[in-house]
Amino acid sequence: RHIYRGGTPQFDLDGWISYVDKHRSSDPGLSAQGHLQTVELANYLGKHLSNQASFPVRIITSPMRRTLETVMPTLKALKEFSIDENEKGDDEGAAMSKKSNCQVLVNGFYFESEGCHTKDEPEPGMNPNEITNILSPTVQNPSSGITFTGFDESDPTKGWYAHGTGPETRKESEERAAKFYVWLCEYLDNQLSSTFDSDDQEEDDVFDAGVSIPGEEHEREHDKFSPRKRRRRTAILIGHGDFMSLLLKRIIAGFGHMVENEGIPHRTAFVHFNTGITELEYFGAGRFLLMSTNQTPHLDHPDGFFLKTGGSLKDGWSYLVPGDEFTLDAEVSVAFSDEVEEHEREQTEALKSLYLSGTSDAAPRRRSSLLLECLDGVELDGDGEITATGEEEGSKKTFIAKRGLQVVGCATYYPETGRISDVVVRPSAKGCGVGKSLVGAIKSHAKKLGRSGSLYVEPHTEESHAFFHKIGFVQQEDISADDAAKMESKL
Repeated sequence: RHIYRGGTPQFDLDGWISYVDKHRSSDPGLSAQGHLQTVELANYLGKHLSNQASFPVRIITSPMRRTLETVMPTLKALKEFSIDENEKGDDEGAAMSKKSNCQVLVNGFYFESEGCHTKDEPEPGMNPNEITNILSPTVQNPSSGITFTGFDESDPTKGWYAHGTGPETRKESEERAAKFYVWLCEYLDNQLSSTFDSDDQEEDDVFDAGVSIPGEEHEREHDKFSPRKRRRRTAILIGHGDFMSLLLKRIIAGFGHMVENEGIPHRTAFVHFNTGITELEYFGAGRFLLMSTNQTPHLDHPDGFFLKTGGSLKDGWSYLVPGDEFTLDAEVSVAFSDEVEEHEREQTEALKSLYLSGTSDAAPRRRSSLLLECLDGVELDGDGEITATGEEEGSKKTFIAKRGLQVVGCATYYPETGRISDVVVRPSAKGCGVGKSLVGAIKSHAKKLGRSGSLYVEPHTEESHAFFHKIGFVQQEDISADDAAKMESKL
């Protein structure tokens, strides 16, 4: 990337893309530095798992070559631990050696975004036999310790991307992330429900880890190496940065995960270093706790510091964030209460709480009455993706102006009286026509309802008075003292 001035204002993006396309490998292995990282990872995980995880350790891996090469040193470390325990001859070591030290499950749809291709031409990827040949030397019992899912069961010679017709699109990556999320929850649920071994004796590696039993008083939860009185059932996922980000967003949001614009990256992403570790606790039925994310304890030493790669903005993560052109376009629409998402309701209440409450430096309230003479449709000003939705709450309706999934303004309309209240616009969105669009949407909606009479507003500050006057409100004549703050707009 330094040849094309990556990470500088002069970054030659077209040149960089051309270079990547020319030198791209459909399924590359690890670099020399990557192999050093995996050795450090194995030193850490081998000691941690051998002291605190029950056997077999469940390992779910992508079928891509670099993930297989990433996990192999750890598999070797676990295999050597089993041999050492067997040679000890004590009861615990002998019991552990009877079990396979790990179970490797290769998931055929757990690959990196874009799939397997060379210059947009799809490649089939490795098939189960080829993957088994790579992993076998590091697995204690390959015939039973390596299994596959997500491959074409009718033809074992087909690779994991044999179905591909070209590079995977963003939409296809999102759909696959949803598929893998559902599969993962089902897999973990099955692990939780499997509480009896072949002898019908209850297993003790699935338990409430939030409760200590006698003998555990002095165990430190943040100590990843000391032996535990109770070993825990553990699953390790070996995957890829971009696809892992898509998966983590679904894990955090559950089934409420939102796709803002089809085919466009999301406004929030999870960044990972190469060999970065994210730790999750699973409670069943899709319930997760995110304990830590993107940690590199295996590289937190003087020599390891120079091995840490892949987790900075200059490594390309900023390209996952969509540009303004995908979150700012002009559109006004109205939806009813059953169409309003909870996150919209939450943001609306937050805006009101932040910007409608009185402040010491606010301009004084003004007693006035204005009449809105302009009854034509209102167009948006400036650049921006602004949508308006409506939410009925009894006799009132709340209009919400949005940029993508971000609420930037709101207003409340009372159809029975024609009153408009709680008009608020996020400060960063002022000057883009948000307030004008909200009032215009309320006018259009009132006309569709067949309302007659007037619309009313009550400006509380000099700023709001000036805003309503600017968009066509004029002061009403001959009003009572009780209505001195009311602004009227005839329909």
